[in-house]
Amino acid sequence: MKHRMVTAALSLIGLYVALYLSLWKIGLMGPLVCGVGSCEAVQMSRFAYLFGIPVAFFGVAGFLALLVVSLVGLRPAFVGKPGPTKLLVALSGGGAAFSLYLTYLEAFVLEAWCRWCILIAVLIFSVFTAALLGLRQRPSKT
Repeated sequence: MKHRMVTAALSLIGLYVALYLSLWKIGLMGPLVCGVGSCEAVQMSRFAYLFGIPVAFFGVAGFLALLVVSLVGLRPAFVGKPGPTKLLVALSGGGAAFSLYLTYLEAFVLEAWCRWCILIAVLIFSVFTAALLGLRQRPSKT
């Protein structure tokens, strides 16, 4: 189940990026390191919150859930079963749709780009793609 290894690695990277943004959001990090783009403008916009909670927190929860499902799916008891992969597709598909919405807001409403947000979008779409490809594989017992 190589796709589960890939989704685990990508989810771990996404977790770190979302955690960095979350820690910055609550003031536990120094300046937001962005290089190019308008990371602070995006992170300080009204769209950076959902139900009063920073969107980055949802990223932490989402990537953590994807990581856990990926790792559980690698356990011998689940290797040949499609359930974890189907759950990965559902979770990452929801994350990809939400990320697409946030990217739309960056491009057409805020007219500002955050490279960390773009990285998160690339990671979640990569997890989604790997999970979809995993659905096409024949289950193996090894």
